[in-house]
Amino acid sequence: MPGPAGTLSPSTRPDRPGMSQRDLDIYSSAPLRNLLAEESAALMPGLQRCSGTHGLLVSVTPEDAPPMLPLLGNWTRLKLEGDRYTGDLDARGDEPLPFLDDAFDLVLLRHALEVSATPQDLLEEVSRVLAPGGVLAITGLHPFSAWLPWMMWRTRGRSPAMHSPILLERWVNRIELDIERVERVGHLWPSSRGSFDATHVFGGGYLMLARKRRRMATPIRLKPKAVPATVNVGLAPGARRNAAS
Repeated sequence: MPGPAGTLSPSTRPDRPGMSQRDLDIYSSAPLRNLLAEESAALMPGLQRCSGTHGLLVSVTPEDAPPMLPLLGNWTRLKLEGDRYTGDLDARGDEPLPFLDDAFDLVLLRHALEVSATPQDLLEEVSRVLAPGGVLAITGLHPFSAWLPWMMWRTRGRSPAMHSPILLERWVNRIELDIERVERVGHLWPSSRGSFDATHVFGGGYLMLARKRRRMATPIRLKPKAVPATVNVGLAPGARRNAAS
């Protein structure tokens, strides 16, 4: 039976010479490593303008590294596998993220929605920890692509959940995020060869960029200041207005 991240359990692993445990992890396979690289290349132009102090990377592979951004250098890295987060901290995957509200200026979900048991809850949690004006970047496998048969074959019919960008747009629009960019990326079909063209109209992956809305500034209701009554200053009794009079 497949494991939570698309790996095969010992009872279903084929006994083929030279096949290692790493080869049985679909996200560590050469085609998906290339797709991850193509996604990174396609994301970089949109992420270069991200600024702030802290970013959060939630990925499906521990080797995944955050992008090198000149304006954002502090990263928290998590790997989501089954019902656990590992990496910079250990936490349950079905509980709220262990971070304060508005803690991150950039959140990058790299195929995390595919392995999450509660993808909509994860999106809501990401929106909570994302600071107003911050950017959410999502990548994943496109369900309407030539990658689906390969995924089904590789995982013995138990591939991770592949959400279409159209569905994700509906989910994202329900929370405090505005979508800025959606596009297909990567090879048309799984390939062990890298590509110099990161985007393709029929690519096997997709990316989505969204920005959290800034909160409306509530004007302060100013209290009217009392205007003092005009003081009529008169002459003292017996004083003359003009000495000549």
